[in-house]
Amino acid sequence: MKSSQLPNTEYAPYYAPYIEALNNVNLIEELEICLHEFIKFVQNIPMDKFDYRYAEGKWTIKEIIQHLIDTERVFSYRALRISRNDKTPLPGFDENDYVDNTNANERGLQVLLTELAVVRQSTLALFKSFSEEQLIRVGVASNCAVSVRAIGFIVIGHQKHHQKVFQERYL
Repeated sequence: MKSSQLPNTEYAPYYAPYIEALNNVNLIEELEICLHEFIKFVQNIPMDKFDYRYAEGKWTIKEIIQHLIDTERVFSYRALRISRNDKTPLPGFDENDYVDNTNANERGLQVLLTELAVVRQSTLALFKSFSEEQLIRVGVASNCAVSVRAIGFIVIGHQKHHQKVFQERYL
């Protein structure tokens, strides 16, 4: 499945920039490729930048990496529930509360990147397990309709969004 084939009725409008920026990528291939690109990119960031905040109240790079980990876990759980035809509306989560309750800045960069890789491998295995029927299932998360396949593309787009933020505001 390519991102350009995803109807915009399968995700909330606020995810459109993530999906539209993907330029026709294949879901499974890009879940794998973009992780390796991200890790390589992060490993080339100067060490003095990982605890840097470009403005008061903004997250550090380490906090953003932890945010990517937490968000991917939440989104994978949503994909699992929806794929299994669970019709229970799934609640949203406050990303700021999550970041405020981590110890990301006390963790080593390599530990964070390893955890991100492990989470992505789990996400990848989950998405590879889905049938075509499961991928097109739609459920409700954060009061909006979303398909399983859209969740996968959102995970990719979310990661790429934060990589762009690193480039524009941290480096």
